[in-house]
Amino acid sequence: MTDRSSALTIESPAIRRVPDAVFGGAREFHFERHHFDLIAGLLYQLAGIALAPHKAEMVYARLARRLRELRLADFDAYCALLQGDGGVNEIGFLVNALTTNLTSFYRESHHFDFLASSVLPEVRTRNASASRPRLRLWSAGCSSGPEPYTMAMVLVSTMGADLRRWDARILATDIDTHMVDTARRGVYPLSGATGIPPAIRQRFTHDTRMNGEPAVEMGEDLKRLVTVKPLNLLEHWPMSGPFDAIFCRNVLIYFDRRGRTQVIENFGRMLRPGGYLFLGHSESLYGVSNLFRQAGPTIYRRE
Repeated sequence: MTDRSSALTIESPAIRRVPDAVFGGAREFHFERHHFDLIAGLLYQLAGIALAPHKAEMVYARLARRLRELRLADFDAYCALLQGDGGVNEIGFLVNALTTNLTSFYRESHHFDFLASSVLPEVRTRNASASRPRLRLWSAGCSSGPEPYTMAMVLVSTMGADLRRWDARILATDIDTHMVDTARRGVYPLSGATGIPPAIRQRFTHDTRMNGEPAVEMGEDLKRLVTVKPLNLLEHWPMSGPFDAIFCRNVLIYFDRRGRTQVIENFGRMLRPGGYLFLGHSESLYGVSNLFRQAGPTIYRRE
């Protein structure tokens, strides 16, 4: 854990540009600029996430729920908690509350088409003579898990019975421990599984219930392939690689330039030569790294 006294002195470039109009006013909890500055500075230090000015209302809305849970009177009390002896225990809740976890099955489907049509055939060809071929995929910023389970569906569908002789693993990581727990369970509301083609859903999932509502659970064939771990991308990475492909989609947009460069350079070290990096539709490596060449829309190949 980073020393919190230094955390509060580091600001993202956005912090001082927060409009005054979002502060004060009639609210359940009084919320001022110095509250946002402290919280945003701490989140930036711990997770590398730079909160843009328009996120001030989001910070208030999400943390107001936390204040109610803790029965705190105001944001002064919450900031005092973060700076006090009990702050270490609150950090996880703060990061979980302020990280965005929008995800779905088969999101940006052209990436999964490319995984099936290009990445996996290349890996099979390269390992044609191996008695125990190795395959490693990584979903970095996996949120609640639809991305790595989609990767697993593609892997099993593409490799077929031959997959049984492979040492194949999919690593899934996220900074939000609540999302890590959800991904490990692999149970999702039926309404959240509509992106899975019906034949694929019938093959790889089974019906269940969650909170009394219809749900689907990922099958054991998928769960055996996926290992879910908590990970802050700006801290030490315990894995050794190399990976054949890394999906890190709609994650880099939350980092500043220094954080993006650090993460991309580390991805380059983790990917084998010729391995692939998949980014989100609004992300690019332009001006960030020369370790990769573009292989498709938001798809990059390690040189």
